[in-house]
Amino acid sequence: MGVELRHLRAFVAVAQQLSFTRAAEHLIVTQPALTRTIKQLEAALEVRLFDRDSRHVALTPTGADFLGRAQQVLTAMDQTLASVKAQVTIRFGFSWLLPDPWAQTTVGNYEKATGNSVSLIRIDDPLAAVEEGKVDVAVVRGSHPSTPATKVLHLFDEVRVAVCSANCKLAGADRLHWTEVPDWPLVVNTVSGTTGPWSWPDGDGPRRIIETRNFDEWLESVAANRGIGVVPEVAMRRNIHPAVRFVPLIGAPTSPVSIAFQPQHRDRRLRHFIEAAAAAAVNCCPIPPQPV
Repeated sequence: MGVELRHLRAFVAVAQQLSFTRAAEHLIVTQPALTRTIKQLEAALEVRLFDRDSRHVALTPTGADFLGRAQQVLTAMDQTLASVKAQVTIRFGFSWLLPDPWAQTTVGNYEKATGNSVSLIRIDDPLAAVEEGKVDVAVVRGSHPSTPATKVLHLFDEVRVAVCSANCKLAGADRLHWTEVPDWPLVVNTVSGTTGPWSWPDGDGPRRIIETRNFDEWLESVAANRGIGVVPEVAMRRNIHPAVRFVPLIGAPTSPVSIAFQPQHRDRRLRHFIEAAAAAAVNCCPIPPQPV
């Protein structure tokens, strides 16, 4: 019988504890199973590693010499496995500002629990990137149905705020009601935005729409006073642009936050990431009731 890593780990545990009972507890195995493993190792090496009786366990000279070598082997193996794990990466896509603290909690907990890493990838169209396999999982905002190719899992909702240019007449207002938004030209990110003509019943939306195709275009258009925008309040906390101002939005529906991934994947890494994302969402601060 060959020597396996389980034999070395069992030997090192007994050598460090000098007790089969304590070593078995440390390894979470039964004492008879641990005793059999040590006997297998001694038989494979054809040496005696321990002097032992009912009350005493001690290393033989051969065992003492073998201990250092076994520890070197285990350390090298652990370092090798850690190095490989560090190269196992989840590609995590997002189109603009990640929700906080959910995103940071998700990534941190996943990396700590698995030893794998997360690569953050900024993309204009997260859903398309998931469908095309450019990312493993992505944050999507707004309402998106699941499809046979892409599963969309709702996690939580964000509060909306209005945003306008510092030169806009709205910049000095202390609040704006959702029903008043259509009175203003609305800058819309048509690819990954959360608010657009689709956010109102037919005929009730803004009369003028300024279309953009990504967050940067949207932001610069608002800053240039081409219209106002509506965005999750994370943008207000991030101080995203010196030339824009934020106005509390009253009576606005919340904005859903979800993650999208390909449901046919059986990758254990992806499953663990989704579990970490869902757990972090549970711990997010609940949204306070919004005045109407």
